[in-house]
Amino acid sequence: MKSSSVELSIGELAERFGLAPHVLRHWESVGLLQPSRRVNGRRRYTPDTLARVALILRGKDAGFSLEQMRELLTAPDGAARRAMLAEHLAALDTKIAQLQLARSLVEHTLECTAEDFLTCPNLAAMLEDLVACALPPQGQAERSPSSCVSGTLR
Repeated sequence: MKSSSVELSIGELAERFGLAPHVLRHWESVGLLQPSRRVNGRRRYTPDTLARVALILRGKDAGFSLEQMRELLTAPDGAARRAMLAEHLAALDTKIAQLQLARSLVEHTLECTAEDFLTCPNLAAMLEDLVACALPPQGQAERSPSSCVSGTLR
């Protein structure tokens, strides 16, 4: 095994994380990574880059896009980074709520005693409510699509 003071090639760095070298090249092109130097046109990375790659991978696991990761890593200070994290957490909470509603719908559909979910009375009632919301009463202005938020099953 090489000493921790030895620079890594792009292939060596990629291999340590199970990535293809083109992934690291892309991260470089979007401003997430920088080689410490180039030797004969080849990228060389210091062992410190391992922590940066690990952080990018964890950020992706947390749902950050590469652009968001770049913004987070280049933010001017810790307060700015915390604000970005708080905003991302709120977006995750919204997505989790949407996924929980979707899961509830699918779970109910699977548990419905109707032979075919298309004949499930609870699903039919929910769909009627949604259709009624989408069609404004005569003489009234149309509702915005966001005002017809699907609710829970009865």
